[in-house]
Amino acid sequence: MATARPVVSVYNYENPSEKAGTLPMPEVLTSPLRPDLVREVHKNMSKNTRQAYAVKQKAGYDTAAESWGTGRAVARIPRAPGGGTHRAGQATFGNQARGGGMYNPTTVWRRWHRRVNVTQKRHAVATALAASTLPPLVMARGHRIGEVAELPLVVSDGLESVKKTKEAIEALKKLGCAQELQKVIDSKKIRAGQGKARNRRYRMRCGPLVIYNEDNGITRAMRNIPGVEATSVDNLNLLRLAPGGHFGRFLIFTEGAFKKLTEIYGTSAEAAPLKKGYHMPRAAMENADLARIINSTEVQSVLKAKLEAPKTHEPKRNALKNKAVMDGLNPGALKRKAALQKSSEKGTSEFKAVQDKKKARQAESKEHNKKHKKGDATFYKTLMKAFEAKAAEAAAKKEEEGAEEDE
Repeated sequence: MATARPVVSVYNYENPSEKAGTLPMPEVLTSPLRPDLVREVHKNMSKNTRQAYAVKQKAGYDTAAESWGTGRAVARIPRAPGGGTHRAGQATFGNQARGGGMYNPTTVWRRWHRRVNVTQKRHAVATALAASTLPPLVMARGHRIGEVAELPLVVSDGLESVKKTKEAIEALKKLGCAQELQKVIDSKKIRAGQGKARNRRYRMRCGPLVIYNEDNGITRAMRNIPGVEATSVDNLNLLRLAPGGHFGRFLIFTEGAFKKLTEIYGTSAEAAPLKKGYHMPRAAMENADLARIINSTEVQSVLKAKLEAPKTHEPKRNALKNKAVMDGLNPGALKRKAALQKSSEKGTSEFKAVQDKKKARQAESKEHNKKHKKGDATFYKTLMKAFEAKAAEAAAKKEEEGAEEDE
């Protein structure tokens, strides 16, 4: 409420460049915004125009069908009686059968309508009116208000006496609604679904809503303009103020209707004169700047000190699985491993060095064998000599034992 403008300009409908005066801002237009309340009330109110629908109670069961029983190699579902037609012998009654009854048939005694609390409806209307005075919310709803002088837009009472649609269109264009009217015309589309065959073939966007005090011909002038609606300030309906449950519709007030808002809804200090026992909604917070409140010295001085995060230790890592840890414990491990891998890749300098070293080792081995392992000095012959000496000892021992026995 502290940021609301104290006065609103009244524009002459014939020449909007001239201001006919100013009016104080009604307090209902500074009501707190409750989009949740608007959605809930709109959802329930929109259900109250539904018509009941249901299938006929006997649909699918209006035949003297009986089951053929067992023994005829057919299912035991009831079958239509008679003969000589395709219908005879066909399955009936079951919801899986052609021409049978539906599962869980619809009934007319369903709970179609919803009762809505009167105070909630009034609060929702007050919220929708307040949202329509804020350009960001009106633009977010898709209205083209770039050429509109100010919001809320209040026009002199002469607009209520306009009787011709041509004059009404001219007046709206002078007020800056040309883009809005063109947007509505361009949005005309064929409706999706069966509604196109039920006398509601086309659909289009909502345009401005003109709110008047006395109908001196304004409804007749506005009723044929696409998207434009006119309603009395005494009969404000949430379904028109917030179509689809989204507040922020572009509203155009006449001077008399704007004055009457205070008489209808009252002020924050007084009850509404024309609505028995109704008081305007109050904001949950006087100052909605929550960050400023929390960071203020008064609040911060009584709060506990900020808790420090507990100290954490890095998890132990296995050096055999983690290359970085292994390189830290064993410097050069990664380089040696990379060199080992390259030593098996043909075409690399490491591979050539390994092969050269292998050839040198083999040549050195051959040279050693030629020099030190000739004739009886070879490994095999040296090994066999050991066996021969052992065999000779065994043979000599056996001969001695044989000689002793002969004696």
